Amino acid sequence: MAVEKTALLENDIEAYLHQHENKELLRFITCGSVDDGKSTLIGRLLHDSKMIFEDQLAAINKDSKKHGTTGEEVDLALLVDGLQSEREQGITIDVAYRFFATDRRKFIIADTPGHEQYTRNMATGASTADLAIILIDARYGVQTQTRRHSYITSLLGIKHIVVAVNKMDLVDFSEARFNEIKVEYTNFAKELGIENPIFCPVSALTGDNVVNPSDKMPWNKDVPLMELLDTIAIGDTIDHDHFRLPVQYVNRPHLDFRGFCGTIAAGSINVGDAITVLPSLKTSTVKQVIQPAVSLDTMEVDSAFAPMAITLTLDDEIDISRGDMIVKSTDVPEVADHLEVMVVWMDEQGMKPGNDYLIKRATNVTTGRFTKIDYRVDVNTLETFDTDELALNEIAKCQLSLNQKISFDPYDKIKGTGSFIVIDKYTNATLAAGMIQSKSKDDYTHAEGKVYSAFEKEMNALVRQHFPEWQCRSIDEL
Repeated sequence: MAVEKTALLENDIEAYLHQHENKELLRFITCGSVDDGKSTLIGRLLHDSKMIFEDQLAAINKDSKKHGTTGEEVDLALLVDGLQSEREQGITIDVAYRFFATDRRKFIIADTPGHEQYTRNMATGASTADLAIILIDARYGVQTQTRRHSYITSLLGIKHIVVAVNKMDLVDFSEARFNEIKVEYTNFAKELGIENPIFCPVSALTGDNVVNPSDKMPWNKDVPLMELLDTIAIGDTIDHDHFRLPVQYVNRPHLDFRGFCGTIAAGSINVGDAITVLPSLKTSTVKQVIQPAVSLDTMEVDSAFAPMAITLTLDDEIDISRGDMIVKSTDVPEVADHLEVMVVWMDEQGMKPGNDYLIKRATNVTTGRFTKIDYRVDVNTLETFDTDELALNEIAKCQLSLNQKISFDPYDKIKGTGSFIVIDKYTNATLAAGMIQSKSKDDYTHAEGKVYSAFEKEMNALVRQHFPEWQCRSIDEL
């Protein structure tokens, strides 16, 4: 296969690029406790997959003598720990992204920090991942940060969890120790609703069972980690049943064309499909589906599906703008302005209910406020506590009130329309990430209360004006 690839690269570069472009993309993160070997594992994947250039390897060899923590061995963790403070301390602080590819797939890896104080960085890296590799040090088993990161991956809806039991060389590649950790983590995963985690024994430092099988673990009959990443089915991470197109831009190059551009968050669309625009509920029919072409031109297609970037034209001239949502008329999601949400707070300045924020959901931006914190979650023990304020890295269930209605789907159904970020109105800083669970149970009460209050005031004023002798305090007394 490598010979064919090299020949194609030398003789037909366009065919090689086309083949590479159409490979399936898998985004995954590595997470777990401090010093479990996350950066070393990524370095080993890159090294043994022949994805490191000679000058990079020479630089790592040099830096290993100054910053390395592996003795005489090359410290592959330095491939991703690029910050000076990371190299000095031997830890990961910020999220580091790396790209590599095999003959089957393309990969984007996010190496996330293990320290509790950098939980927000871990959540950022996990927000776009299809799969999570949770590392566990074979000597210590399931740690507090293992539980914390497992909870966050579960909260963020990552469906594929691979538990890499690392540093097997330090426990003499013991099958018994591997099975102990497997039982311990499986019991904890059941509490989080994590179904069927995949377990893989590895030694990132020595390369055992990372890219190539290990003869030191004859008891392990499963494939190495790299082959697992190459073959695991990830099609179920995208919802193909419910069409959602958040409108990002209205393209109006001339009088005869008005197109609505965006990236499909879920589902598929065909020419001739009946659509509804939210929140206005205007309806029309799809006239054209247009997508960008390789030559930077555009081409019409009969259909498109998530996560393609497309432009739609419609049979009718209706008012659609950035922030609106185009859906199929046969499948209209909920619309509400009071929501129950889970929030990961990411700012040093704490959150108190009642403060105004900008809420960005897909392409829609509106103002809103948290009216109540239902409870805070201790992600180490999964216990819940009452609180009046949310601090950095804390996770809580809250009630969110928006100044306008938005269409949404529960986050566990469609991430693209069920997630949002909280933005400071004055500094534009991102303060939190949120996941919509449902419409607030008080949503109808809130809406009806506003209408009734206005009606009551108007009627009371009219009654007092025309019938002062009645001295009514409320229309309920009439």
